[in-house]
Amino acid sequence: MDWEKGEQSSNLEDRRRMRPKAAVGGGLGLLAILAIGYFLGVDPQQLSQLMEGVQNSPTGQTTETQGPLTPEEVRSRRFAATILGFTEKVWEQQFRSIGRQYDPPRMVLFTERVETRCGLAPAAVGPFYCPADQTVYLDPTFFNELQQQLGGSAADFSQAYVIAHEVGHHVQNLLGYSSLVDQKRDSVPEAEFNRWSVRLELQADYLAGVWAHYGQQQFNFIEEGDVESAIKSANAIGDDRLQRRAGRFTSPEKYTHGTSEQRVKWFIQGLKTGDMGTVKRMFEMPYEDL
Repeated sequence: MDWEKGEQSSNLEDRRRMRPKAAVGGGLGLLAILAIGYFLGVDPQQLSQLMEGVQNSPTGQTTETQGPLTPEEVRSRRFAATILGFTEKVWEQQFRSIGRQYDPPRMVLFTERVETRCGLAPAAVGPFYCPADQTVYLDPTFFNELQQQLGGSAADFSQAYVIAHEVGHHVQNLLGYSSLVDQKRDSVPEAEFNRWSVRLELQADYLAGVWAHYGQQQFNFIEEGDVESAIKSANAIGDDRLQRRAGRFTSPEKYTHGTSEQRVKWFIQGLKTGDMGTVKRMFEMPYEDL
């Protein structure tokens, strides 16, 4: 991916030399953390132990600072800020085309754990978006784990796909789709709510593809092999593959993010078409057509 000439976003905060010591609180909570960890293939028992340790941490805002960033960390910060900058340019244009203003999300880089308005989360949950503070949280070492443990790709464009997916959740939040799904949380059975969760996640994959479609037009950053690397990562984090990897039978009623085939399908459709009209249609079409 040819990204190094891009402009870096100023909406990035690097907390990798700071360690929060606040107890869990806010909207994300333990159950949602567990759901995110499951999505990334983290063993639920191991994640529960991690969360117990986080919950027993001293309260307060005290932090520690630990030396300068390494050259690798400096590069990962620059990369994340540049990809975030690409997303800002693309979504500013897309929102302007529908007569709206795009309010970009913030991004926080962290290590070990991070305090958010959705709660205190360990790095094991992987990248996530917190709607309460409109921020994407990312521990860059996740990309090595994605490659080594889940069979994904650590290539630059694959990492950009992951960031664009999380920014896609911010776009959903601004367009009202996130709240539509959240309203169903207590009003429908769990299996039906999971289907709405899948719909939301596949829509975020589609939005990541839309970003890549218009980003390529504006910045010409896709190089040979890039799309294949993103497909490899999307394929690695499908619910069906993660369930099999964990040694369980696949249970479609428990899917929350979609199958590998679905995730790849919608990312590729967004990349090929850039059609924002499909975003709405994804919430209207029968679940079986996703």
